[in-house]
Amino acid sequence: MNLRTIPDNERLLNLYRAYLTMQCGLADNTSLAYTEDVRKLLSYLDDESVPLADAGYPALENFLATLNDLGISLKSTSRIVSGVKSFFRYLRMERFIADDPALLLQKPRVGTHLPEVLSVDEINDLINAIPPGPQALRNRAIVETLYGCGLRVSELVNLELSKLYLHEGYLMVRGKGAKERLVPMSEVSADLIAAYADGYRADLTPRRGEENILFLSNRGARLTRQMIFTIIRRLALAAGITKTISPHTLRHSFATHLLEGGANLRAIQQMLGHESITTTEIYLHIDRTRLRQEILAHHPRNMRN
Repeated sequence: MNLRTIPDNERLLNLYRAYLTMQCGLADNTSLAYTEDVRKLLSYLDDESVPLADAGYPALENFLATLNDLGISLKSTSRIVSGVKSFFRYLRMERFIADDPALLLQKPRVGTHLPEVLSVDEINDLINAIPPGPQALRNRAIVETLYGCGLRVSELVNLELSKLYLHEGYLMVRGKGAKERLVPMSEVSADLIAAYADGYRADLTPRRGEENILFLSNRGARLTRQMIFTIIRRLALAAGITKTISPHTLRHSFATHLLEGGANLRAIQQMLGHESITTTEIYLHIDRTRLRQEILAHHPRNMRN
C-alpha cells in the first residue's frame, strides 16, 4: 500500500472533522467532541515524542492509562476511546497508516473501578449547602481550594500561610515524597483564602507549632484528614448528592473538568503533581505561566458566560 504523507495536526483534525460531518453524518456537537478528544491524543503523542505514524497499541494504552491515573470519569474515557477508534479507522481508510493500532482498544467496562466525579452543578450545590456561621468562610475556602487547585487532602491540611502567593495566583504545596510544587489558583480560590485568612483565621489563637498552618479548627488546631472527610460528606448529604464522595472526588472532578474544557493533558498532570506512569522521571516541564494559563482558560470557575 502506498501511504500518503500525514499532514500537520491542525490540518489533519480539520480533515477528520469534515469526514465525520459530511461522510458519517454526525451532528456538529458530536463531530466537535470527537475531534477535541483526538486533539488530546495528538497532544499526548507530541509530548511523548511519538510520531502519529509510529503510534502503536502500547502508546494508545498508555494514553488511556494516563486518563485513568488522572481520575477521568468513565463517561469521558468511553467517549475518548470511541473518538480514537474512529480516528484511526479514518487514517487507515485515507491511507495515512497501513495498520489500525486501535482495533483492540476497549472502552472501560462498567465494572471497572473509576472514581466518582461531580458535575459543576453538584460542586455548586455542595458549596451552597454550607450553613451560615463563623466557619462558613473557612469551609467554602476548603471546598474551592480542593476543587479549584486539585489538591490532595494531605496537601490541603498542611497548607502554610507562608507558602501562599495570592497576588501572583499561586500556592506551594508539599506533595508525595516531600516534593514541593507551585500550583496555579483560580481567582475564586485566591479571594476566598484571602478573606478567610484576614477574617476568621486572623481571630484564632493557633496552638503551639500551628502558627503557620492555614486551615485551623475553632480551637486553633490543624484540621485532620478525617475532619475534611467529615465536612465534605456532611455537605454532600445536605446537598442531596447520593454519590459516594470524599475530598479526593473534588481532585478528580478538577482533572475531569479541565480535560473536558480542553486543557493540555501534561499541564493537568503537572498541576496534580503526578509522576509519569511510563517512566520514573517527572512529567515534561511546563513553565508556570503556561500552567496558570491552562487553569484560567479551562477551569469552570474561571469561565464567563
